[in-house]
Amino acid sequence: MTTTAAGEVLSAASHVPGLPKVTVESIIADEEVDQFYELYLAAFGPLRARAVARQVLHRSEFSEQMLSPRVWKFVAWDHGRAAGLTTLTQDLSTVPWISPEYFAHRYPEHTARGAVYYWGFTLSMPEKRRNRLFLAMLSAVAEVVAADRGVCGYDICAYNNATMQLASEVEDLSRKLANVTFDVLDTQTYYSATLS
Repeated sequence: MTTTAAGEVLSAASHVPGLPKVTVESIIADEEVDQFYELYLAAFGPLRARAVARQVLHRSEFSEQMLSPRVWKFVAWDHGRAAGLTTLTQDLSTVPWISPEYFAHRYPEHTARGAVYYWGFTLSMPEKRRNRLFLAMLSAVAEVVAADRGVCGYDICAYNNATMQLASEVEDLSRKLANVTFDVLDTQTYYSATLS
């Protein structure tokens, strides 16, 4: 793994006592991509049958994210092994499921300063879910965005909100880390018509 310039933004404060260590990587080595993809499938695979919008990146899409230095990989460590991963980017064109033009229009001042981010996905080993790995990765992301006085977009599917109250958890944890304001940006509603 190769530490990126984002790593320079993380200060010593990013390693909060009691929280797992988080490093910021610009590229995940080819030989490590498979390990992270298995972790990714364990975390996101069940959403294939629980969310209408495709929630699981194909292996090639995932590799592109891991190999692109435009996408920062926040890696959480547990006893010396990678146990969690979060992606963050300032290049919104790397996120195929969003419209960069929307963010440029809605946040022109942030866009002019290069302070618009997108938090792509977060995952951790299944046995480590809902523990301090998530808080450690969120803390590191918040530190980078706050240093820029930036805005960070992200999305959560309805299933994860309904079953895990993920949006509320993100808001609660974020408010402990920074002065933050939340807005719901958009909603996509899917319908079906059964004809007989």
